[in-house]
Amino acid sequence: MSLLDTVNGPRDLRGLSAEQLTQLSEEIRAFLIHQVSRTGGHLGPNLGVVELTLALHRTFDSPADPIIFDTGHQSYVHKIVTGRRDGFPTLKQKNGLSGYPSRAESEHDWVENQHASASLAYAEGLAKAFRLRGNRHHVVAVIGDGALTGGMAWEALNNIAADDDLPLVVVVNDNGRSYTPTVGGLARHLTGLRTSPRYEQVLDVVKRQVNRAPLVGSAAYDVLHGIKAGLKDVLAPQGMYSDLGIKYVGPIDGHDVLAVERALQQAKQFGGPVLVHVLTHKGRGFPAAENNEEDQFHTVGQIDEVTGLPLSVSERTTWTDVFAEELERLGRADDRVVAITAAMLYPTGLHRFAASFPERTYDVGIAEQHAVTSAAGLALGGMHPVVALYATFLNRAFDQVLMDVGLHRLGVTFVLDRAGITGNDGASHNGMWDMSMLQLVPGLHLTAPRDATRLREALHRAVTIADAPSVIRYSKEKVPEDVPAVDRVGGVDVLRRSPAGDGAGSGVLVVGYGQLVGTALGVADRLVDQGIGVTVVDPVWALPVDPALVELARSHELVVTIEDNLVVGGCGSRLLLVLSEAGVMTPVRCFGIPQEYLPHASRGELLSDLGLTPQDIARSVIELVAGSTGEPAHPPLVEADRPPAEG
Repeated sequence: MSLLDTVNGPRDLRGLSAEQLTQLSEEIRAFLIHQVSRTGGHLGPNLGVVELTLALHRTFDSPADPIIFDTGHQSYVHKIVTGRRDGFPTLKQKNGLSGYPSRAESEHDWVENQHASASLAYAEGLAKAFRLRGNRHHVVAVIGDGALTGGMAWEALNNIAADDDLPLVVVVNDNGRSYTPTVGGLARHLTGLRTSPRYEQVLDVVKRQVNRAPLVGSAAYDVLHGIKAGLKDVLAPQGMYSDLGIKYVGPIDGHDVLAVERALQQAKQFGGPVLVHVLTHKGRGFPAAENNEEDQFHTVGQIDEVTGLPLSVSERTTWTDVFAEELERLGRADDRVVAITAAMLYPTGLHRFAASFPERTYDVGIAEQHAVTSAAGLALGGMHPVVALYATFLNRAFDQVLMDVGLHRLGVTFVLDRAGITGNDGASHNGMWDMSMLQLVPGLHLTAPRDATRLREALHRAVTIADAPSVIRYSKEKVPEDVPAVDRVGGVDVLRRSPAGDGAGSGVLVVGYGQLVGTALGVADRLVDQGIGVTVVDPVWALPVDPALVELARSHELVVTIEDNLVVGGCGSRLLLVLSEAGVMTPVRCFGIPQEYLPHASRGELLSDLGLTPQDIARSVIELVAGSTGEPAHPPLVEADRPPAEG
């Protein structure tokens, strides 16, 4: 029996020797590589926190002492240690193990935190609650150095530093990377530490002094503070943190379990907030990850567990590929175009633009709010910024879009990757909020291209819009084949006209948005089979609503909208409002994502569960048409039909 087989909870770690901890660390890494290579997931970050996680669970009494992982993608080892090892074959699959902390899975998961830079605020509030209720347990926040580029983390640190007896330990997992190498002034400080010629000497000095330090209270801190003061000429970060007023321990070799454990014990005994600085290596123990310069296997699909090579490679182009190519072309034609992202240079495809125009490319770190307002400043200065983010992360900067860009009528283009249902990463990573949220910004232009040609056209048009924000959003799926228009009415592309079988009536107008234009065409096929007349259109630009779409709706008996976004407040809802204001009484039925947080599953499984397949939608429309006699105009906006519950 392996050591890993004997670990079913944190208490099983307590009696292990140094040699056994080393062996267990190796077994955990082998387990992670074996399992995640089959399911996909965040491999690199978890290979880097094996010893750190073991030390955390040997020092603190989870779940009584909450351990909160920033973003949560580094929690796989925590899941293994807390009894979820057997669930890893189902990682990120429907009804399987979540790729992030999940309160439904375990009492050891306090927070389902999947967006960066939030752990310190959670932990600060939780520690205050413990103190108010007389709870003497500690709260631990584990935050990666990349997450410290987010302003929210520093807002929390500012408040933590002002509270001398807060039972809080902040662990900075410093691996020099978020997705790719961490950027900004903080990163330069920490990189200076890791690359100092005296780095190994420093670690040795700290290790020897920490091992000599008492475990209790201020005496421990006095020793540690003396180390810090003596090393100020070599190391930068502790001066930065102490200037803020936070007690500092470190740097600690994050792959030495006992050294980390000793530092954590001393921080725990101090009695107030302490920051423990731990140095780790992302992808440790897997050469394929360690040698990957791009992101050290931050996240992987199914791979060969020896070579790290993908098990299957699709030759189909992605939306990101099309955007990357076209933006570079635009950059050559227009020197006003600049690119901004928030720690996602490679995932959003901006690396290609950056290679050609490094002086016009800005990666601001995990700081979406700053990215948007910085873009506003660039626009004020005569440039046209293209801000590339995952759709879900624009949520964090809505105020900046509304007030700093929209209010000032600035020409900033937002390109939202991974829009709509993304699936396996769970509730926080579905890009299902943006089209509803952006409806609120006066004057904003919004498009969801249906194919590669429309994406290229949209990008070229967007950078010419100088007096309002523009938004282009697309799925993480492969780009479908081009769908040519059979006609164009105003700015609306007509993709199909099929009169009713008996030639009577104007039939159903099906409005498809973005990736779900293909679904709209599939719905049309089924309606035509039932003798129902159908016109399928793509508005091309969803905002502002084209007057031609209003007139098309007026000339049909029923309007059906289909979008990969919340049905509440989405594009269908906006069209319904515009039709009402124009006195168009054609009934409207809107299909989209219901107003709820979706579980993790594949995109296809979620679309099926939500009734957003061509078959499900067509069935609902056929039933509506069949019962249309006496149907009131503008029936209430409804969510996507659901399949009947099993049993």
